Amino acid sequence: MLDLIATRRAGGKHSADDLAWLALGAARGEIPDYQLAAWLMAECLRPLDLDETAWLTQGMAASGRRLDRTGLPHPWLDKHSTGGVGDKTTLVVLPILAACGLTVVKMSGRGLGITGGTIDKLESVPGFRVNLTPEEMLAQAARVGIAEAAQSEELAPADKALYALRDATGTVDSIPLIVSSILSKKIASGAEVVVLDVKCGSGAFMKSEASALELARRLVETARRCGLKAGALVTDMRQPLGRTVGNALEVREAISALKSPDEGRFCRLCVLLAAHALLMGEVAATQEEAEARAREALAGGGALAKAKAWFEAQGADAAVFERDDALPTAPIRRTLTHEGAPAFVEALDAGIIGEAAVELGAGRASKDDAIDPAVGFEFHAEIGRRLVSGDPVATVHAASEADAGQALGVVRQALSLGNRPVTESPLVLTTL
Repeated sequence: MLDLIATRRAGGKHSADDLAWLALGAARGEIPDYQLAAWLMAECLRPLDLDETAWLTQGMAASGRRLDRTGLPHPWLDKHSTGGVGDKTTLVVLPILAACGLTVVKMSGRGLGITGGTIDKLESVPGFRVNLTPEEMLAQAARVGIAEAAQSEELAPADKALYALRDATGTVDSIPLIVSSILSKKIASGAEVVVLDVKCGSGAFMKSEASALELARRLVETARRCGLKAGALVTDMRQPLGRTVGNALEVREAISALKSPDEGRFCRLCVLLAAHALLMGEVAATQEEAEARAREALAGGGALAKAKAWFEAQGADAAVFERDDALPTAPIRRTLTHEGAPAFVEALDAGIIGEAAVELGAGRASKDDAIDPAVGFEFHAEIGRRLVSGDPVATVHAASEADAGQALGVVRQALSLGNRPVTESPLVLTTL
């Protein structure tokens, strides 16, 4: 390990065997944390090249079990988002794909900081079971077409060991380490096609378009070197995605989109992500055909039927599809309205809203924080909307009056108004 640390510090190149040994040693707890931490810091200063990133990814994937999807129909698909404020696309995209005949087996994470986690959203649904064994995931996917669970300790255990140290040592933002973390879990879960949603903006991990594009390119190229077929969309995260931020609130919005899809940014992105998956999986021949199939699955009720079957298979109360009160509801709701002359929404800073959601209890500042599934924000205006006096801007769902008042003040900080019409920002910035 001292040799690996010295090589990394000097900017030398590791071999595939070096990185496989490191990953296995991390997974088994055979390398002291202080040595792994030293190597991680050296990697941040002297980042892995593409070869090394692929070798580390493969080593991390091989550090535990690999899910065998034999018997499930091809393509063996997975979808991943780098996380953003209000990002609940998985809850709609997976049912669309299943309605189009694909089978999706997916591991998701819990949220940390402003980027919410899909598992937290699913756990806000009464009865929803997220701790499935690999065998349960495969059996459910064969029956329903969808299985989603929290990360198994049996799959890519090196990622869990290294991520815990990255979080504690300020080395989370290394692009090669991000790439290896994401793709090692996809390989371990048995995927052969991966669709990536790389978020860009104040409400995402990558704040600039340049950094988001670099991450997307590294993900796609590393996936190719590891034998995966991958495509990526770099998508806008300057404002929250959709109308809601908060776990139960986002589940309600996803169910509403499945029942009555509209032309808003959230539904449009779900269709585009699903279409990209259909193209990558060679289930559709053209972009137009792929989008048409995704829209039909959503508008025709096929995706809704698959979502119901998925939720019921994992123990959820089916009443959540019929009654809003079947999901957790916050006791306090307060609405901010526009006062004064007509104005246009110029900005609604997703980063500020994300921080406020964490303060409300919808997210975690540290891994041990408890989540309140009921709290969050509901937005009635987005960038480009013209407001007149009395129009609602946002509703805060809170556990107390004090929390609601503080959160409304933050919304005012995040909101920028102007006198001139505003052009809607592009939803998809780049497609790879």
